[in-house]
Amino acid sequence: MKAKIYANKNLPIAKIDKRIYGAFIEHLGRAVYGGIYEPSHETADEEGFRQDVLEMVRELNVPIIRYPGGNFVSAYKWEDTVGPVEERPRRLDLAWKSTEPNEIGLHEFARWAEKAGSEVMMAVNLGTRGLQEATEVVEYSNHSEGSYWSELRKSHGRDKPLGIGIWCLGNEMDGPWQVGHKTAYEYGRLANETAKALKLFDSKLELVVCGSSGCGMPTFPEWERQVLDESYENVDYISIHMYLENAKDDLETFLAAPLSMDKYIEEVIHACDYIKAKKRSEKTIYLSFDEWNVWFHSNQQDQNIYKNKPWQVGPSLLEDIYTFEDALVVGMMLNTLIRHSDRVKIACLAQLVNVIAPIMTENGGPAWKQTIYYPFQYASRYGRGTAIRLMVDCPSYKNEKYGDIPYLDVAAVHNEETGVLALFVINRNRESAVSLDFQLDGFEEFRLDEHKVMVHEDNKAVNSKDDRDNVVPRDGSGIAYEKGQISGEVLPLSWNCIVLSAAT
Repeated sequence: MKAKIYANKNLPIAKIDKRIYGAFIEHLGRAVYGGIYEPSHETADEEGFRQDVLEMVRELNVPIIRYPGGNFVSAYKWEDTVGPVEERPRRLDLAWKSTEPNEIGLHEFARWAEKAGSEVMMAVNLGTRGLQEATEVVEYSNHSEGSYWSELRKSHGRDKPLGIGIWCLGNEMDGPWQVGHKTAYEYGRLANETAKALKLFDSKLELVVCGSSGCGMPTFPEWERQVLDESYENVDYISIHMYLENAKDDLETFLAAPLSMDKYIEEVIHACDYIKAKKRSEKTIYLSFDEWNVWFHSNQQDQNIYKNKPWQVGPSLLEDIYTFEDALVVGMMLNTLIRHSDRVKIACLAQLVNVIAPIMTENGGPAWKQTIYYPFQYASRYGRGTAIRLMVDCPSYKNEKYGDIPYLDVAAVHNEETGVLALFVINRNRESAVSLDFQLDGFEEFRLDEHKVMVHEDNKAVNSKDDRDNVVPRDGSGIAYEKGQISGEVLPLSWNCIVLSAAT
């Protein structure tokens, strides 16, 4: 089985915004309490942050982290999270039927993000609250001095502003499950007026308006049309969310599912550009794919906790244990983001620790990397630069749900600053290797530096605290490069990262 692939250095897609390798931490489950924060842990620093977790986050090189939600934000009172910790109220979180002790608040999370080397992408509550509270938290966070809210921040021990530059205007407001759910018109009007006020405070703020919570919503894409009709000139991005699942344990369909992500992105782009044309605007709205991942393993466990053990602090919710085949799908989702880097400028893997996450912890015990950690790590490391357009001709298989599915999923990124060309190749074929006839015009003087492969005889293989290296990238073999031509083969059902660099 053979694939022909062509790339030309002079046929770029776009410069990749590094923020497509962002992540998400919500006050949900053990993401915060027992995840990033566990004061009694042997690795905890002076502020209670787990150093073993921080080190793994740093290795991912996550440039931006969305916070504090998610569904949690739609009943969030940011004022509860600042000031002396011992005076902060405990609140019931209706979204996840948990208790929020507010030990970690706005200041603490900002300090954790600084330690992780990340910026904060802050969400405001447009569910139970509105414009006034949004302007107040922005002023508290970003104004230097001399106003009520900036002086209050200073009295809480933070003289320098937090400097949060990007703000989400609520979360999934199209969803009936959302506290404060609104119609598209109601939300569009509120988002627009909030955006206007925030831009009056600082015109350089970047604002994300809520798109649909999924392409399966009955209001999609009419939601996008109405919301953007109200807010187009005052926002910069529209959000997009997608979770893929293997509900019927059908591997071929699961491996084809990332094609629905491509389709979803393109449909949202069409909705944005329709409003641009309608308004005769010179402005382009970009996409913030600020929730994406595989999610389905823990659904039954979660329902049991909601029903029988509600109102815990840091319950074990959404703790999906990821398999080798999940890592393949996450790798393809990353390729999709790279291929759409002309319009997708921000993306957040949901989430980062314990909750549908690449990093897992045990309370009082170790932390370890799940299978999905590694495709994300390599994309974040080598997927910065310019996405290169590819022409791929390879065999395909028929799928009842998605049609003709090419066996190979491929993305390419050239970093002119480092002289590195990275190729991310996933083989969906579970039986056969695929031979590569890969021509790279403009890269003739490059050399092969590295080939990493993830492959496993058990599609359901996982990493655990007792077997942390069961599914990890290993050195590949059989790939050669000479004068602009890659030859060799990629193994059946495998993820591959092939790294070339300019010869010196």
